[in-house]
Amino acid sequence: MAKGMILAAGQGTRVRPLTRDLPKPMVPILGKPVMEYLIEHLARHGITEIMVNVAYHHQKIEEYFGDGSRWGVEIGYSYEGVRESGDVVPRPMGSAGGMRRIQDFSGFFDQTTLVLCGDALIDLDITAAIAEHHAKGAVASLVAMDVPLAEVNSYGVVLAGADGRIESFQEKPQPADAKSTLASTGVYIFEPEVLDLVPPGKVYDIGSELFPKLVDQKLPFFVQNRPFHWIDIGRVSDYWTVLQRVLMGEVPDMKMPGKEVFSGVWVGLNVSIDWDRVKIKGPVYIGSSSRVEAGAVITGPAWIGNGCLIRSGARITRSVLFEYTRIAADMHFNEMIVSRHYCVDRHGETMYRGDDHTPLRWGDARA
Repeated sequence: MAKGMILAAGQGTRVRPLTRDLPKPMVPILGKPVMEYLIEHLARHGITEIMVNVAYHHQKIEEYFGDGSRWGVEIGYSYEGVRESGDVVPRPMGSAGGMRRIQDFSGFFDQTTLVLCGDALIDLDITAAIAEHHAKGAVASLVAMDVPLAEVNSYGVVLAGADGRIESFQEKPQPADAKSTLASTGVYIFEPEVLDLVPPGKVYDIGSELFPKLVDQKLPFFVQNRPFHWIDIGRVSDYWTVLQRVLMGEVPDMKMPGKEVFSGVWVGLNVSIDWDRVKIKGPVYIGSSSRVEAGAVITGPAWIGNGCLIRSGARITRSVLFEYTRIAADMHFNEMIVSRHYCVDRHGETMYRGDDHTPLRWGDARA
């Protein structure tokens, strides 16, 4: 039917510090990397041969996903880097340049290919999108979504004719200047000949360089405006919002793991919780081997990762704790993302453990 390409070589600078130790596609949602949801979705639609371009923290992706057999797919990796002073360092080739590099290496893209960004959640009807792509005789299709006019300055906007043929783009226009509210979702469908337009061996971008070339050459390049859930994790504030929505059950097909022990409260295995002397208001998930001491208060939506420790009197309000995070006694973490090393509020402001400028105290729960 088609092959798959997941773009996963970026540095994820806009979601730091979440990507300090992780590549962006490995940032977890309900305990699973974002990219895992994409691979599951591709498999559901019969796309079982998937290439992933990698660079920063590439081992984290390759070690977790391996050859893809756990998901019933085959996964291959294309590392993008150079040798400098005897060391190999990552150097991404750009979204289009990375695909051209794979094509020059093996000719992998020999049929219709669905291209996805590795850092967004989608539930697109892939089968229908590819069918429309073929029906229109397109060499390239871009899946877009209508967004509110007030939000267009956060997106690349697509302008198309009545038949859906793409005529031009606007990059993050102000609402008063926007000629369209169709936002590019980073979901593309390519025929192999599209990659012939990408110069070999160069850093080259799909959105800013390849797409304008398709328009200039008047090739059959179409937009598809499809209803589907598209959740982009562009910034830390987006990540916090996504997690709140997921925990509230607002995102289809994303179910809370563990066992529901009370209404709206799920737990993993081997938890230690003084149920009679804690206050927990769901939706809340408490991960395996986590401990919640007497007097603690957890107000959902909240996610407590595996191996966490919440000390007596601590309050966790609409927050997310990554695995092995210890919250000190009587501390109040409100609308935050917390790891062993740092915490980030919902607006993206970061504080580090031991920072003299914050009264909050937290650390590593492993010892």
